[in-house]
Amino acid sequence: MIIRKRLTAGVCVLLATLAAGLGTALPAAADEPSSPASPKVELVLDVSGSMRARDIDGQSRISAAKHAFNDVLDAVPEEVQLGIRTLGADYPGDDRKTGCKDTKQLYPVGPLDRTEAKAAVATLAPTGWTPIGPALLGAADDLEGGDSTRRIVLITDGEDTCGPLDPCEVARDIAARGIHLVIDTLGLVPDAKIRQQLTCIAEATGGTYTAVQHTDELSGRVKQLVDRAAEPVVTPVATEGANSCSAAPQLKAGLYTDRQEFEKHHWYRVDVLPGEELRASVSVAADRAVNNDYGVLLRAVTVHGREIVRGAESGTGRTDVISSGLRYPKAEQDDTDDDVEPAAETVCLQLSNSFSAPASVKTTPGMPVELTIDVVAAPDDAADTAAFGLGRGWWLLGVMVLTGLVAGLLAGWISRWRVAVWRTN
Repeated sequence: MIIRKRLTAGVCVLLATLAAGLGTALPAAADEPSSPASPKVELVLDVSGSMRARDIDGQSRISAAKHAFNDVLDAVPEEVQLGIRTLGADYPGDDRKTGCKDTKQLYPVGPLDRTEAKAAVATLAPTGWTPIGPALLGAADDLEGGDSTRRIVLITDGEDTCGPLDPCEVARDIAARGIHLVIDTLGLVPDAKIRQQLTCIAEATGGTYTAVQHTDELSGRVKQLVDRAAEPVVTPVATEGANSCSAAPQLKAGLYTDRQEFEKHHWYRVDVLPGEELRASVSVAADRAVNNDYGVLLRAVTVHGREIVRGAESGTGRTDVISSGLRYPKAEQDDTDDDVEPAAETVCLQLSNSFSAPASVKTTPGMPVELTIDVVAAPDDAADTAAFGLGRGWWLLGVMVLTGLVAGLLAGWISRWRVAVWRTN
């Protein structure tokens, strides 16, 4: 009886332990963070009549594109949702109005069935016009929804033939939506006008332009761009600067995007605790034709309007992106009560620019702005970061100056001694 009671008690204890373990394990599983949303990519292929030209490794441009697509489809990462859209693939006529609507989704954005996608691409034949602008708008709509990264890869051999809808303006409008959609462009013809248009499209959304003239280059570049979409990246947060500090959005550490028109001011607010250092940097992209001689100013100001520190940079038309930054260390408070949390100081960040443009250039939407905010532990001596603008580097500068002075005196003395000896002899 004693043995049976002990055995029964042991079984009860074991069951209770298992139940407790399951009870604690289930909530833990429920608390696990959800996996990030699958990145979305849409390949946009030009199937206009000019794609019949046989100038890529002895074969037609469309054949090279199909070969590249087959290679890419075989290598698409499992986590990527991929779609395919065409332009100029169906209408062979001369009516511009109809030809400029000739864009359709060949394969929907989603989990990839490689066999089905390859079969769809194999049916394509060069046909009609080159409506790049409408195709980009359609691709942006195809990629809507969710919080995943989005990328359009445009492959074309010519300029858009469907003006006045400028594809560069279309790209700017897409970027202004704040959906963080990147457009990469690949040009199959090394033409200056084509390069200019495709570069403008890519730069408007933070993408890249690549000229390709060989099949393996095309395959390799498209694979690289699809893989890049699958890589984990920091997703910028869209924000909108205000006209005054009191109405400015409150920002925390992170990466932000905004749009700013020519010669405008934008304000943002950041809280900085004693013992912390604010580090802010901004980049403004000249995504359209602008006049030479421009600048960007980033100021840190108190809520009462007193300037704390500023960072400024200027350009002369040789760069498409101009950046500036600043650092503001806030010293620790002395004699503070441990039970009372120190009060944060609200720092107002003012972003200004001195861009201007010819009268023919549109000023809306504003130029792309990327703002980085970081709040870190301040250095032990907050004044170190501001000493001559060099931090502790002024020690090195002083040593270099002293060394140069001693070396100059020594060289002069040796020279005079040699002259004196020469005269004596």
